Amino acid sequence: MVSGTQVAGWLVRLALVAGCFALAWYAVTTIVGTDPSLPWMAVWFLGALLLHDLVLFPLYAGGDRLLTLALRALPTTRVPLVNHLRIPVLGSGLALLMFLPGIIRQGGATTLAASGLDQEPYRERWVWLTVALFGVSALVWLVRTIAARRSRPRDPAGRHRRGPDRVTRASRGDG
Repeated sequence: MVSGTQVAGWLVRLALVAGCFALAWYAVTTIVGTDPSLPWMAVWFLGALLLHDLVLFPLYAGGDRLLTLALRALPTTRVPLVNHLRIPVLGSGLALLMFLPGIIRQGGATTLAASGLDQEPYRERWVWLTVALFGVSALVWLVRTIAARRSRPRDPAGRHRRGPDRVTRASRGDG
């Protein structure tokens, strides 16, 4: 049974989402005005929305699931490896999405005419950016792993030990 509080929460969320859509529509019509391309922009937006929700999201959710399953086969460490792979993949993918026309050299004549530069370095720079993202992430993981090993040791059950690891002189009465 649905309580009145849950219904009120759903109605508030629905009102907020409707308000966001109204604000977005106002912004688009204010910026674009009565441009005849406005319906085509709406079609492109709807297409991008459907492409993301029905194709891309299941693909990268499945890829993430495969990554977590593959990492389960590796020995566990105190510092989980999964986020140190997710972040560089996300950064590299977003950079690829932003610079794809330059990377695949689409529109080279337009870029040359507009800026006086060619698209030659885009692919190489994207590869180096990807290498740097993974390298920094690996370095951060390595530093965190070393720091975790130097922290308090764990007993075989995986719990932190309490107290000193070894007997000191003061506890033996020598000090």
